[in-house]
Amino acid sequence: MVMKDYAITTENTCDMPYEYYTENKVEFMYLPCTLDGMVYNKEHDIEAKEFYSRMRSGSMPTTSQVNTEDAKRAWLPMLEEGKEILHVSFSSGLSGTYNSCRLAAKELMEENPQYKIIVVDTLCASMGQGLILQKALELKEGGSSLDEAAKWLEEHKLNLCHVFTVDDLMHLHRGGRVSKVSAVLGTMINIKPMLHVDNEGRLILLSKARGRKKALQSLVDMMEERVGSYRDQNDVIYISHGDCEEDAAYVAELVKKQYPSVKTIMMNTIGSTIGAHAGPGTVALFFMGDRR
Repeated sequence: MVMKDYAITTENTCDMPYEYYTENKVEFMYLPCTLDGMVYNKEHDIEAKEFYSRMRSGSMPTTSQVNTEDAKRAWLPMLEEGKEILHVSFSSGLSGTYNSCRLAAKELMEENPQYKIIVVDTLCASMGQGLILQKALELKEGGSSLDEAAKWLEEHKLNLCHVFTVDDLMHLHRGGRVSKVSAVLGTMINIKPMLHVDNEGRLILLSKARGRKKALQSLVDMMEERVGSYRDQNDVIYISHGDCEEDAAYVAELVKKQYPSVKTIMMNTIGSTIGAHAGPGTVALFFMGDRR
């Protein structure tokens, strides 16, 4: 039996460079961001430096989820070409986007029984979602079928570890991502909150570090606590940041010293959709581990 070709799709919440999507032929949907009355989307994006500069000056962006019609529009050209779809979706613990995509897939397949779409709730965000997207691409390149690739993602998505620190938890509170109590506790002078994404794909405040350098070191300490049997398997690590490249590079150097198996570290700025909630100064580390 000849394996049917399939396309891999996702959303901009992966925070991967735009050229990555182009080079890997990945269609991505865009969760719009509104800043100072202007809506930014796939056709009209905002430069990261300008976005974070405005946030530092007091602007408060808001975001919207992908809706079912957005998903259908993204998929239909590929489906009409005879391709199947594997959609690697943003965490359902942070957005209604996964549910919109799930409903869109259900409606399309009911209307057209020849279509096949699998939507995976990655329970991941930012470059954690980007890393699981990369795994999906590697599986396809290695000859895995749509079903085989989806099965692997479902079985391993909770091995995608996200640890991060933010400068100001109030951004996450305004977006409903953390409670007011957590946000107030996290804004104490020189106390830097340490967070992770849990098994439900939600942002959870774990601890606090005193000072920025200690917080950055704590990211690598948190990796050590979680990496387990993946210690020598993490050849690629991803780091995203909210317009603080030097801090991200500092974490990268710490990782290289501690984990000789790491051959590649990809760093990228957090885009406006995730950045609207995380804020300037966020540094996040993504890797494979035994537990989140």
